[in-house]
Amino acid sequence: MTAHTQEVNIQDLKRTWLDEAIALATNSVANGGGPFGALVAKDGEIVALGNNRVTSTLDPTAHAEVSAMRAACKELDTFSLEGCVLVTSCEPCPMCLSSALWARVDRIVFAADRDDAAVAGFDDRKFYDLFEKQPASKWPLAIEQLDLPNRTAPFDAWVAKTDRIDY
Repeated sequence: MTAHTQEVNIQDLKRTWLDEAIALATNSVANGGGPFGALVAKDGEIVALGNNRVTSTLDPTAHAEVSAMRAACKELDTFSLEGCVLVTSCEPCPMCLSSALWARVDRIVFAADRDDAAVAGFDDRKFYDLFEKQPASKWPLAIEQLDLPNRTAPFDAWVAKTDRIDY
């Protein structure tokens, strides 16, 4: 198989996965969830699926990407998704993007973008703008640090723990 043929096959696989994520998102709407779907794939195989369940579970973190990554971690019995691809029907919001970074996924593939989501009333642009342009003093919530003398006690305990599992 030539490099070009492999690339074509990979692109076809990505399109197939995106079609699946879009179908998950569309079905999610029909079943009371939000219009977002995602999957995690590894070694060319789908490991886990997820759809947006924010309103159905009353969980603001139950985005499709987070749901798919949680399921993939359980399926793979690990907290690290190195070697995995996160495929999602829409560009991940800042929370989902951060979660993917923490999970160490290798790649994110998405279809619709933040502007497409905004047209449907999901305006994550304000969050992107907040992180990109606004100083914390202008955020819509107060963020305050109290400088307590024991503020590093949990980290000191972590560093001293000889059987910790680093991540």
